[in-house]
Amino acid sequence: TLRKRLIVVLFALGAVFLALVGRLAYIQLIQAPWLTEKAEDLWRRDIPVESKRGIIMDRNGEVLAYNGSAPTIVAFPAQIKDKPGTAEKLAKVLGVDKDALLARISKRTLLVYVMPGGRKIDDQKAKEVRSLKLPGVYITEEGKRFYPFENLASHILGFTGAVNQGLTGLEAWYDERLRGKNGSISFFAQANQQKMPNENDSYTPPENGLNMKLTIDKEISNFVRREIDNLVAAYNPDGVMAIVADPKTGEILAMENYPTYKPAQYKEYPQEVYNRNLAIWKTFEPGSTFKIVTLAAALEEKKVQLTERFFDPGYYEVAGRKIRCWKAGGHGSESMLEVVENSCNPGFMLMGQRLGKEKLFSYIDKFGFGKKTGIDMPGEGTGILFKLNQVGPLELATTSFGQGVSVTPIQQVMAVSAIANGGLLMEPHIAKEWIDPETGKAVETVQPKVKHRVVSEETAKTVRETLESVVAQGTGRHAYREGYRIAGKTGTAQVASPGGGYKQGHYIVSFVGMAPADDPKLVAYLAVDNPKAGLIFGGLIAAPVVGNILADSLHYLNVPTRKNGISLEYRYGDIKPVEVPPVAGLTLEEAKREMINSHMQLRVETVGEGKFVVAQAPTPGTKVTPGATIRIFLSDQPVP
Repeated sequence: TLRKRLIVVLFALGAVFLALVGRLAYIQLIQAPWLTEKAEDLWRRDIPVESKRGIIMDRNGEVLAYNGSAPTIVAFPAQIKDKPGTAEKLAKVLGVDKDALLARISKRTLLVYVMPGGRKIDDQKAKEVRSLKLPGVYITEEGKRFYPFENLASHILGFTGAVNQGLTGLEAWYDERLRGKNGSISFFAQANQQKMPNENDSYTPPENGLNMKLTIDKEISNFVRREIDNLVAAYNPDGVMAIVADPKTGEILAMENYPTYKPAQYKEYPQEVYNRNLAIWKTFEPGSTFKIVTLAAALEEKKVQLTERFFDPGYYEVAGRKIRCWKAGGHGSESMLEVVENSCNPGFMLMGQRLGKEKLFSYIDKFGFGKKTGIDMPGEGTGILFKLNQVGPLELATTSFGQGVSVTPIQQVMAVSAIANGGLLMEPHIAKEWIDPETGKAVETVQPKVKHRVVSEETAKTVRETLESVVAQGTGRHAYREGYRIAGKTGTAQVASPGGGYKQGHYIVSFVGMAPADDPKLVAYLAVDNPKAGLIFGGLIAAPVVGNILADSLHYLNVPTRKNGISLEYRYGDIKPVEVPPVAGLTLEEAKREMINSHMQLRVETVGEGKFVVAQAPTPGTKVTPGATIRIFLSDQPVP
């Protein structure tokens, strides 16, 4: 019996021993990788290494925003034995208060950024910190965003925060794509946070963000910025909004505002300046630029003919109320074409009445008003429209000429783009292409997006021809530029008061134009909020600016001028342009006599040296204003 018991005990002990050996083998061989990974996770300490934020470029590859690398100081408080001494040494290098640094590196946390003064420092300070060899103090790299053209396209670009995150504009909208994925420098530490001896650091490289090419054109943006600066100097307005778009694709070529700011110094500006992109955010009554919608709807529904006659006594009576025309005494007898040229409110109220509220508001909806356009930027407004059950005869009348409704500049640009491109409402966009920073190849290209057809091609063509007549012979005459066939519409609107009614003397004047009228390549819109000098009309303040922007942009894009447009109707006081005479092939003295004898008061500027004129700019036949400068190019040899 004793033997049997001993054998059982031995077998039991053997079984236990085998189980322990098996368990040990399982832990050592099977679970070892998993346990090692868990242990390393407990020991590992990571110092973040920022990814390189993607470059933002204009459509031609001009860099508008890029990242530079800047050293940043981080600390592991548990590894710092002499905290007062470390704080004192760092404070001396950084030129900051040592007590603030001491409080920072004394925190009961794993890792801290050394602040104030330790983020994105210059290379010299980083070198001095490294030379101190302070335990627990490390140097890492952070991205620092640069905007080489200062305030150009600032509301489009936006800016980034302290940890490389986008805060406004495209920097925020496309933050995830631009930012990429951070890497790290890793090491193992004991429970007391001391670095483990004989363990090497490991480096996980960051994944850099994608580069982004925009639809924006820097040169066209410069034209717009120049014109806005001139407007501000002349009229001291509260605000200015300007947009230039390609009507066939929905691409935004320029978008500028005033007040503006510099993204690199955004903290120096009021929050409402950098947070509000007025061109897509601000809503206001459009005034007469909205008449394009009423005109297009009336023509599409065949409610009016441009040749029919209308008499404007200076008012239009609706629901027992007289709504007056902007011109005292009215325009008298006029064709419907002249109604548009003269921006005659009673004539447009007639169009609205013939359409009826259901039809007019259905076209307002189809043109994209009352909802966001879908532009790829934060902060877009929607505007305010009457609900159909709220529209009576009075609301119908005022809506027909752009009063009582509220819209955004980008909505107006896209609505007019539908007229420019033959009747299609496009979705606007600013991102054009995403590019791999390593290969330089495009990984995604944004395609134009058609929402729906608004009017027929025939109606769109008729509206364009009518709006060209507005510029050549009507209220938009100051936008006229010889050969560019600009079509457009003026707008002058009172600003609604929060308490009801309108603010006395506060107007937003605007102009929207397209060119060339027979095949528009560009649509440009400009609105000026509360100009404070001269006569306050869109035709006088905004129209000439849009004319300059369109002419300069078309010339820059090498769009040839046309000779078959509607001629400008000159009025008393207008300065008529003159044609440049041909002087190439003449001697310098003969050319000068030709200029004098032409009585055109043209100035001559010579380029080069020699006796003979071999070329000239502008070319012969070009119309310029008297007093313009003509450049003639000289050579020792005559033109062959």
